[in-house]
Amino acid sequence: MDTELWRLSATALAGAVADGEVSAREVTEAHLERIASVNPALNAITGPLTESARRAAAETDRRRAAGEPLGPLAGVPFTVKENIHVAGSATTFGVPRFRDLVPASDAPPVRRLRAAGAIPIGRTNLPDMTLGGLHTVSTLYGDTRNPWDPALTPGGSSGGDAVAVAAGMAPLGLGNDSGGSLRIPAAFNGVATLKPSYGRFPMDHRIGPQDPSLSSQLFPVDGPIARTVADLRAVCEVLSGSDPQDPRAVPVPLDGPPPAQGVRVGVVLDPAGPGPAPEVLAGLDSAAAALADAGYRVEHVEVPRLQEAVEGYRDLIYTEFALIWPTVRQLLTDDSSRHIEYSLAERPPVGLSEYIALPGLRLGIQRDWADLLERFPLLLGPAYAGLPPAPKTLLRDVEDNTRTFAAARLCRASTFVGVPSVGVPVGIAGGLPLGVQVIGGMYREDLCLRAAAAIEARLGVLTPVEPRS
Repeated sequence: MDTELWRLSATALAGAVADGEVSAREVTEAHLERIASVNPALNAITGPLTESARRAAAETDRRRAAGEPLGPLAGVPFTVKENIHVAGSATTFGVPRFRDLVPASDAPPVRRLRAAGAIPIGRTNLPDMTLGGLHTVSTLYGDTRNPWDPALTPGGSSGGDAVAVAAGMAPLGLGNDSGGSLRIPAAFNGVATLKPSYGRFPMDHRIGPQDPSLSSQLFPVDGPIARTVADLRAVCEVLSGSDPQDPRAVPVPLDGPPPAQGVRVGVVLDPAGPGPAPEVLAGLDSAAAALADAGYRVEHVEVPRLQEAVEGYRDLIYTEFALIWPTVRQLLTDDSSRHIEYSLAERPPVGLSEYIALPGLRLGIQRDWADLLERFPLLLGPAYAGLPPAPKTLLRDVEDNTRTFAAARLCRASTFVGVPSVGVPVGIAGGLPLGVQVIGGMYREDLCLRAAAAIEARLGVLTPVEPRS
């Protein structure tokens, strides 16, 4: 092909492999070479899965040569965050304690991607136990660097996958989001992502046989990072549906009832109190104009009970964390423990009666959001209300921690409610990418993806990029 293979989207690569235009081996080798070329500077991939990827590519090529059916993502490489199980590869969570935690089987989304023909090509970095804050740095692997500017954070906690996809090391990444962990690094690196509804994709984050606490059941969701919205849609089709390994996953059709013409979109301008940075506001304006050009009816709205949702999110998580923190703290360094310690200092755990009331608070806020999303089927807002900061500015004290996560409160509130969101790039300002998120009602990923595709069609795709030194 005339275009370097590592530059192509997942759907383009799958089509080329299916048509025999390229082999899965050629696709895999192109991405392994790209990893060898740029990962030393970026430190996004903690370890290439070289030999297993080559074996999987050879099997794909054998199947095609034999005329056997191929999956919809056959031959497409993808990366996997190091808190999602890949059979035969350590799920380290970035800390020494789990360096040798090698699962015998894949987590549900990895299993489904493999069944669709996709090929795991590398594991990716994350903050220690996903708890270290906004920046992707782990005890085992060190700092991951933003390809647009290495002095700035790539975001977290799925920063390794966002950087790998942005720099062309893989067209797809598999990470997770429990309050912005897909959407923020996607915005900081100029790529697209899907945070699905609660229950849309099956997953399994157990380290051992014990199931997680309530907040860890309700909030984290696995999801894809890609360079195009079409690739997100393709992965969504593969990952959706019920699974006996995760009884929370529901068999909801991917496409809901077709919307009427001129879908109303509510633009959320003030998710961080004082409001987004000027560059972020300009990106929102560009996205709103793109949607208006595509026939959407764009209006400004106020999100109901936004601050209550953020406080309920924090109370549920940090009250539970306070109970296990003495044990978890032993797995972390002083640096990687600061975010949780500062968060506990900022908002101490609630008492038993308040904790018991939190699910009721959540249900009421879900009801109010559902009412808004009945009138405005989509919301448009920032993934993060500021530009990527320098890592050293994030955790100097409690005030830094508070300021950092205030800019992500629309992510936290939408996680508390459980609704889907698609992050999509909207341009560049001062040499840095800008991104927004499109939020929809429960199980209306289809509406989010359609609107994000309209934005992408008018504002373009920003990556892959060559890393800046």
